[in-house]
Amino acid sequence: MGNKKHTKRAHPAPKEAELLQTAVQVLAGYEIPAEVVRKDAKAGANPMRADAVMRLTIGGARRTYLVEVKRWLTPATLGHVVTRLRDLGKDTILVTDYVTPPVAEKLKEMDVAFIDAAGNAYLRYPPAIVWVVGRKPAVTRQRFRAGRAFQPTGIKLIFALLCRPDLINAGFREIAEFAGVAHGTVGWVLGDLREMGYLVETGNKRARVRRLRDRRKLLAQWTEAYARTLRPQLLMGHYQAADLDWWKKLNVTKYKVLLGAEPAAAMATQHLRPGIVTIYTVETPAHLMVDYRLRKSTERNVEIRHRFWPFDHEWGHPDLAPPVLIYADLLATGEARCIEAAQLLYDRYLARFIEND
Repeated sequence: MGNKKHTKRAHPAPKEAELLQTAVQVLAGYEIPAEVVRKDAKAGANPMRADAVMRLTIGGARRTYLVEVKRWLTPATLGHVVTRLRDLGKDTILVTDYVTPPVAEKLKEMDVAFIDAAGNAYLRYPPAIVWVVGRKPAVTRQRFRAGRAFQPTGIKLIFALLCRPDLINAGFREIAEFAGVAHGTVGWVLGDLREMGYLVETGNKRARVRRLRDRRKLLAQWTEAYARTLRPQLLMGHYQAADLDWWKKLNVTKYKVLLGAEPAAAMATQHLRPGIVTIYTVETPAHLMVDYRLRKSTERNVEIRHRFWPFDHEWGHPDLAPPVLIYADLLATGEARCIEAAQLLYDRYLARFIEND
């Protein structure tokens, strides 16, 4: 018989239950008995629910893990997923459709256990270690599609509400002007948030009171959607600076810019030494690039991004982007040191109003 060429076809992404069952089969192939004992489990007193609980038998000993099921894992959403797993607790496993070798290496470096549908896995339960990488998925993954509220315009509006939760009770026109979106956007985004359980309304048309709920979960979903959808559109250019500390002398008022991501975290937390300096601006700051000798380069240590929000956010650091954005940009790097800084930023500046439902 002649050889036949098989073309990969795009299939619908498997549902969570299918991914969990596939993970059990993958582990069985590595002679690790596993069973899903509960679904939609609560992680102790943690209000963030795990997707499932899985019991594994390794080296004759049983161990129970909380499971996060996440499809379409990418380098940009890696930080979000790692933070989510750490929120759940110590013994956690990521179950996903496919982990590329570079992402697998990062997960291993951060000691994050994972299993994917292609057979790649990392589990460390001394003295046993499972480390499989490089297996390809059997089918081409379908492109990720975000819900309507988490398309770019909706992301901008939700960002404004995360920065100013009290804005939720303003009129539609005021919300639209503050967020920098069209008036008509407000109605359908709030409608979607209501359907997803993030918005609660009481009273009547004359005296309606709105309240955002589950803001921590909303922040997590927004962070992931921002990394996938809006953030790639904001990049205006990559540059190289000879002096790595040039940003410390930057007069943001003079050049009409704000610091974001790593330098912003360094200033706000005193915890991080930036590898890449992020600047947010409405227009390309030509004078700044001349004054600080920034040259366009793929070997970049500077990135200039478009400022998409029109409002000033008062939080004690007028030279920096809003903390919600700094947090999201840090997670989007997928770097362990930035994820650690993001958690520190969250604890110091975001937790008090994000978790105050």
